[in-house]
Amino acid sequence: MAWHLFRLGRWSFVHRKTVAGLWLLILVAMGAGAATLSGQTNDNFTLDGMESTDAFSLIEERSPGASPDGATARLVIQAPPGTTIDGSQAVITRALAAAKTDHVQSTGAATVSGNGRVGYVTITYSKSAVDLTEADRSALENARTTLRQAGLTAAIGGDALAAETEPPTAEIIGVAVALVVLAVTFGSLVAAGMPLLTAIVGVGIGAAGITTLTGFVELSSTTPALGSMLGLAVGIDYALFIMSRYQHEVRQGRPLEDAAGAAVGTAGSAVIFAGLTVIIALAGLSVTGIGFLTQMGLGGAGMVAVAVLIALTLLPALLGLAGRRVLSGSIRGLKQRDVEDASVRTNGLRWVEAVSRFRIPALVAGVAVAAVISIPVLQMELAIPDDATAPSGSDNRVAYDLISDNFGPGANGPLIVVVDTLDASDGAAAVATVVSRLSGIEDDVAAVVPPVTSTTTKARAAFAAQLEAVHFATVTVIPESGPSDAATKNLVDTIRDDLASLPADTGARALVTGQTAVGVDISQKLTDVFPLYLVVVVGLAFVLLILVFRSILVPLKAALGFLLSVGVALGSTVAVFQWGWLNHLIGLDVTTPVAFILPLLLTGVLFGLAMDYEVFLVTRMREAHVHGTPARQAVIDGFAHSARVVTAAAVIMFGVFAGFALGDAVMIKTIGFALAVGVIADAFLVRMLIVPAVMAIVGTTMWWLPGPLDRALPNLDIEGEALLHRLGPPAGGVGFLPEQPRSADNADLPRQP
Repeated sequence: MAWHLFRLGRWSFVHRKTVAGLWLLILVAMGAGAATLSGQTNDNFTLDGMESTDAFSLIEERSPGASPDGATARLVIQAPPGTTIDGSQAVITRALAAAKTDHVQSTGAATVSGNGRVGYVTITYSKSAVDLTEADRSALENARTTLRQAGLTAAIGGDALAAETEPPTAEIIGVAVALVVLAVTFGSLVAAGMPLLTAIVGVGIGAAGITTLTGFVELSSTTPALGSMLGLAVGIDYALFIMSRYQHEVRQGRPLEDAAGAAVGTAGSAVIFAGLTVIIALAGLSVTGIGFLTQMGLGGAGMVAVAVLIALTLLPALLGLAGRRVLSGSIRGLKQRDVEDASVRTNGLRWVEAVSRFRIPALVAGVAVAAVISIPVLQMELAIPDDATAPSGSDNRVAYDLISDNFGPGANGPLIVVVDTLDASDGAAAVATVVSRLSGIEDDVAAVVPPVTSTTTKARAAFAAQLEAVHFATVTVIPESGPSDAATKNLVDTIRDDLASLPADTGARALVTGQTAVGVDISQKLTDVFPLYLVVVVGLAFVLLILVFRSILVPLKAALGFLLSVGVALGSTVAVFQWGWLNHLIGLDVTTPVAFILPLLLTGVLFGLAMDYEVFLVTRMREAHVHGTPARQAVIDGFAHSARVVTAAAVIMFGVFAGFALGDAVMIKTIGFALAVGVIADAFLVRMLIVPAVMAIVGTTMWWLPGPLDRALPNLDIEGEALLHRLGPPAGGVGFLPEQPRSADNADLPRQP
């Protein structure tokens, strides 16, 4: 494979204008598609087959005109101090009239606080938030403007108004960090700019492709954000690895076109297998059968695939366009260096020598640190992010806080109990039984709102007639706690337990739904599919790593080290987001449960990224060992070759993820923070401390592979040993192996001097 990659890299270098033109054409085509075919994103995280979503389906089936999963807007109004909203009824009526459009299904009755200063009205729509028109949103905004012009405080909560698009601050931060790190690493602006340029092109193509898909497939806003996050991080890193190898080959005296081919044939091989592990981990999310996770995984996998292809083709083409300028363009005060030159005694070499010398204490200390940081995971709580985590001062946050302060936190997330009376002998009696049982729950129930609020005979008759027509009724339960609080989740379980015997007692059944109930059901679904995901993804990656390293213990050690990285990432996330430790440093002014998708998504993404560093570090160790270096010394030699470039790659990836952690959207903030911590922990704590310590302890046995398996496995030659045979040593350096006889396969290559 290394030989074919060599030819690809060399061909791209020689035909640089053609390759660069093709990628530019693809970028323009994708941009045109994004500009003309894109649609809206949707953050309604729902799944079929859950009790909470089955309740919505039942309502739609029995009452076709209803839209239980339609968009909602909560118009919250506060009168100035010393007044009440009763004195502003005329302007409120005018504002509500202005908010009405063809898609407004109903405008609920106003709920007013005890002091009369605050009230809110819930507006429901017949379409989901993503399907609302600009006229719908403009009408809602006009209603808010009318109230504010009258001197009232007005804010809109719910999902009817599309969130404002955030400026590309995260990407800018990531690029800025990468530029600084690359400039320090290479000491050259030209060399630093190459990985940045290729990564930006890759992100542009991938992001435009995902944006185009939104016109045909309903995607969540997290999908393009996650894709951009991963595309930028791995795009820079993959180009960095090939770029550093290219400079090394040129400085050793190899002709430029051959150096480009050699870099792609050696470092490019590692890039392919590192990229494959990330793609497997991300695409493997589809085995969960959860639509929005599958979209995120496939979107991210597509971004990584584009990053790999660009690193293998566009980067050599740009190197061809730059010529020898890639070794110039020095920065004052920074020394140009060969980052893969192991003959210089660097801090990385001193570090790995110390780890090898004190390998057992290093292993114990590394595992102990990871274990301590992972302790908060034991208290992790999961929930769907709500308006409580919106940026301070935003409309959603103001509305949430006003309702919470004046009506109780539970008013922001009521639970809906749908009573299916189709098979009940007496539907009204079944509904009364449900109301009675709900009223008997003492913990965390602020109020139970039955479907009939009047006790008159006329009202009861009207309700009975309606119940006979649609065979269902809804009972609203207002919790005392907020939508994402653990107490509200416990209340969902309590209600379901109390109503479990309803079918046997009355012939009716009760389904609990609402924001918290949906979150509980999705979290349970994710928990159920997690073992299957681990078996499939880790199993496939384990097989791939056996092929790469031709060892059983190296992949096993890599997988166990990954568990430590996940523990550190999740533990830190719980401490910051859930416990509030130093959360102000990332712009969060409230505590919140961990985003419900994080454990599974983090596991997939971080597993792929962790294997990146494993491949780049350990392949250089295996390369030294294959060429006769004793096992423990091979760890030192391989580490010395790759430590500086892996360090730079880890810092760059941390900067990219940290940029997203500083954004406003709490879902993206959580993912960015967890990945930033996970990458740093995996690169420095696991791969640069625990891994060399373990390999120094085990020694030669680390490379053991059963004889039958050794004979059966193909030799992928990820280190490029066969390629080095064909190329021979560069003009100014010493190769590992002597030059091989010329043949038809390498006749197109120049003879070595």
